Amino acid sequence: MQKKRLHIISFDNPFPPNYGGIVEVFYKIKALHTIGVEIYLHSFVDSIPLEYDALKRITHQVFFYRKSKNPLLFFSKLPFSVRTRDSKKLIENISSIDAPILFEGHKTTYWVYKNRLRNFDSYIRLHNIENLYFDGLASSENNWFKKLLYSVEARKYETYNAVLANFNKVFALSKFENDVINKQFKNSVYIPVFHGNENVVQLEGFGKYALYHGDLRASDNRKSVEFLIDIFKEIKDFNLIIASSSGEQFVTSKIKNNSNISFVKIQNFAHLKELFSDAHINFAVSFQKSGTKLKLLNALFNSRFSIINENIIDDEKITSLCEIAISKEEFISKIKELKTKEFKGCNQRKEILETYMSDVENARKLAKIIFSNGLE
Repeated sequence: MQKKRLHIISFDNPFPPNYGGIVEVFYKIKALHTIGVEIYLHSFVDSIPLEYDALKRITHQVFFYRKSKNPLLFFSKLPFSVRTRDSKKLIENISSIDAPILFEGHKTTYWVYKNRLRNFDSYIRLHNIENLYFDGLASSENNWFKKLLYSVEARKYETYNAVLANFNKVFALSKFENDVINKQFKNSVYIPVFHGNENVVQLEGFGKYALYHGDLRASDNRKSVEFLIDIFKEIKDFNLIIASSSGEQFVTSKIKNNSNISFVKIQNFAHLKELFSDAHINFAVSFQKSGTKLKLLNALFNSRFSIINENIIDDEKITSLCEIAISKEEFISKIKELKTKEFKGCNQRKEILETYMSDVENARKLAKIIFSNGLE
């Protein structure tokens, strides 16, 4: 049997997998390795890591490229996040190994735009429709300078999106994005997010508090936290924990005189799983429509009830496992309903999450498309 070889070009170092987009990259690589794909990983990084044994174990070869820090690239007609990842060494390394290429997001596609990889079968994992994503960042951002930068980047991506026509196939993270790309380019297929969870934790009964977790360096997540704090100021008899590895000062400054709201600094994923095990209600809230939020999958695999708004995920199989609320009043109503309700949803979750959302099974779907005769 011929070995299935694949280049993967990542916008950042996949290890450690400590934020949304890079979690998706790492566990996709791991799942593809599990089913026997020989992976040549190319990663753009701020600084070349001295140790990357975790990546060596799941790849055949790893190449790192330093991202450009040239501020003049802001004035390029191309998106800044694309131009900072234009290493010529990448072309040399890919050209030496005959294998299809999987690009992780628009940011890694400069050499496709320049038509330098036309002899390779090329695929892209669409992490966002970037103009919509950067517009969302701009609307959530309070800093006027960052707001301007995000808005300019969004306008550049509106034009740059045309690069998607050059790929054999686009792998969309959400059904909304899949529909948008198919209307424009007719080359997209929906494959659910890779997340790293394998088995649903068997939790029943009642937890002790409500939980929100997220990276509070992101403006959308900070806006979500402000929204939830405002809600729990009106629900004094139930506790809210806001958990993050960042943003402690931001949160504590907003929860003064509210003894039912607290901040917990996340130490690692094992610590987060401990918080999940005692949580009764989890929240996944976003004010921009982009991709699938991994925080929801982590909560569904490891905790009890989840309340989400409409921007978190648009896959009906997954939304069937959640409570959906839109307005502040609807969130308050759902919280009051669920805080005294016993959780009994593990069996339904196991049936859906351990099959439909299996990383290994979705890796097989991906590989079957990339290697048209599939894996034997």
